[in-house]
Amino acid sequence: MNTTPEQNDDMKRELGLLDATMLVAGSMIGSGIFIVSSDIVRNVGSAGWLIFIWVLTGTITVIAAMSYGELSAMFPKAGGQYVYLREAYNRLVAFLYGWSLFMVIQAGTIAAVGVAFAKFAAYIYPPLGDEYILWDLGVFKLNSGQLVAIGTIVMLTWFNARGVKNGKIIQTVFTIVKILSLGGLIVMGLFGAFNADVWNANWSTAWDTVRWDVNSGTAVSIGGAAIFAGIVSAMVGSLFSSDAWNNVTFIAGEVRNPKRNIGLSLFLGTLIVTVIYVSANLMYLATLSMPEIAFAPADRVAIVAAHAIFGSSGTLIIAIMIMVSTFGCNNGLILAGARVYYTMSQDGLFFKKAGELNKFEVPGWGLWAQCIWTSVLCLTGRYGDLLNYVIFVVLIFYALTIIGIFILRKKQPDAERPYKAFGYPVLPALYVVAALTICVGLLIYQPTFTWPGLIIVLLGIPVFYFWNRKAINV
Repeated sequence: MNTTPEQNDDMKRELGLLDATMLVAGSMIGSGIFIVSSDIVRNVGSAGWLIFIWVLTGTITVIAAMSYGELSAMFPKAGGQYVYLREAYNRLVAFLYGWSLFMVIQAGTIAAVGVAFAKFAAYIYPPLGDEYILWDLGVFKLNSGQLVAIGTIVMLTWFNARGVKNGKIIQTVFTIVKILSLGGLIVMGLFGAFNADVWNANWSTAWDTVRWDVNSGTAVSIGGAAIFAGIVSAMVGSLFSSDAWNNVTFIAGEVRNPKRNIGLSLFLGTLIVTVIYVSANLMYLATLSMPEIAFAPADRVAIVAAHAIFGSSGTLIIAIMIMVSTFGCNNGLILAGARVYYTMSQDGLFFKKAGELNKFEVPGWGLWAQCIWTSVLCLTGRYGDLLNYVIFVVLIFYALTIIGIFILRKKQPDAERPYKAFGYPVLPALYVVAALTICVGLLIYQPTFTWPGLIIVLLGIPVFYFWNRKAINV
């Protein structure tokens, strides 16, 4: 017997298509595009392969987003991917996703983005950085950067706890500003500071199969399985930079006309970000040599590019851009995450208080629980390791969710489907194959990114039976 309760529908539908699209794009664009291209180049070596990685990542992301459109139209209420997994599989699979989301995926990302904000704030005012130790207990050191990160997370949580309208205004404004800022940087790099000699040199070896050795600073030829290993390793960064697009499904209960707007916002948001990411990397190739990209100090390739474009003021410009980008990114992540815990609570699989709306008709308790756990991760400094561990898990859950489209076509053939997955069954199947291929590659070539993530998920099984002890329904 299915004991899943009917979810209440008391949330205000305050978000239109523009707001939902800005949530998709804003949650995706954090600090990754400013940094990860250095690691990608070290792994795949040349201009053609760099662009290939970003195009491949963008393509499979857009395919996944269009596939999710069918599920979002079928289940247009809060919870998103958690609900899709519950309906396609069972409560256990859905809980393991929600558990991973709360413990690591959402909280760890919020912590990492908050710390990135603090690091670039320190470019403007150094005492805000992590070099400034405020409290030293030997085994634990509290620094200014941690307090800045926690401060921004608390502030954004407070804004979002006072109503979804506050969150949507912050999200829309900051996302538009960072899209325009990134667009301006790209245009200046591709046209205002275009270096023909650098561009031609980069593309003259566009498809050389090499990796850049950190110790020698030279390109080393690779072939065979090493090429596949390089692609898989490179995609860890690009996939994380393109993640969180699914957050808009979590807030479906607050989107107007969700059967139309969720799917459309997923497509538009992921497409916009893909175009921006590919264009940004073309800008890097137009201003910097391959060694300059591969060995940018602390991987901050955008700062090196901005210096080439704007001179000494480039560092300040990029620091401000990343602060705007990370602040808006975290607003979207904070806004969306609590809606999953809200739905889990209504299923009896999370704290009861998380399933209640506050006087502003948002899940305030869940927002503050997320804030507290995220702040703990900021203090421990382990969020980076956790995020590396779950990239494998994130891909597995995406693949399972899209396989769920096939399952639900069999289980619920007569269910209303206002929108059907584009290119079904070919494109959804293509995504599943691509995601699982990357997962296999990670298992083989990046085991430190896989097994710890699986352990985190498996630890959720006894927790599930604790929550579900009165009415096991698997």
